[in-house]
Amino acid sequence: MPPHHTASNNGLAGAAVLLGVIGVSTSVFFIGGLFGGIGLILGIVALTTAKRTGIGRGKALTGVATSAVAIVVSVLAAVFFVWYADKTQECYRPDSFRQYEQCVHQQLTGK
Repeated sequence: MPPHHTASNNGLAGAAVLLGVIGVSTSVFFIGGLFGGIGLILGIVALTTAKRTGIGRGKALTGVATSAVAIVVSVLAAVFFVWYADKTQECYRPDSFRQYEQCVHQQLTGK
């Protein structure tokens, strides 16, 4: 009779958590969405594996959640940067940084 192992591991779940955490920490640089997307896929696969084996469900759920957050934050960061660029497009050729600051302040406050 083979020995019973109680400490098994769902490697996909661990990878999903790692990619989700990396995705969240890099999401303001847009690359976090890519890490989050891969982590989300791995997390979903890990959930199906956990359903079959009973191992790693918590990690898989954490991987799915952190990856989803990374994707959402990346999308929000992209929307913010597009909005900011649109609002301040007239300020992109200043003679000095102070002039740029004043132009951005005018564009964002309407004053």
